[in-house]
Amino acid sequence: MARVEITVNGAKHAREVEDRTLLANFLRDELGLTGTHIGCDTSQCGCCTVQVNGRAVKSCSMLAAQADGADVLTIEAMAKDGVLHPIQQAFTECHGLQCGFCTPGMIMAVAGLLKDNPNPTEEEIYHGLEGNLCRCTGYINIVKAVKRSAELLRGKAR
Repeated sequence: MARVEITVNGAKHAREVEDRTLLANFLRDELGLTGTHIGCDTSQCGCCTVQVNGRAVKSCSMLAAQADGADVLTIEAMAKDGVLHPIQQAFTECHGLQCGFCTPGMIMAVAGLLKDNPNPTEEEIYHGLEGNLCRCTGYINIVKAVKRSAELLRGKAR
């Protein structure tokens, strides 16, 4: 057993966890944050993407013990006071989702991408999201949503 102290969405949590507990399972099972989806258990789909110390991470490939002392941000913390985060707003406006299963991980990956590159080209968007799979869309509206997200975050609302 390992003792971990992780700040998740601004709140500190201390727990005893099995050494092999994945961060995704810790978030879902220990903290009840089910917005972090588990789609493949092999780090291929990106549905479990969260931010760890400001970086997009696939939480199914990271042990909770590795996140000890870290600051974790999940999809649940993106909206504030009932107002969608600009990335969530853009995904809604541009229909960047269908079934929605991949959407939380996709949004968290986009947040990481736009943090590093606030004005990505289409090629950079495709490259930045290549670890996140959507089984429903053709990615066209997701790319539009990323472009719109970048505009909103830069303050260029239409």
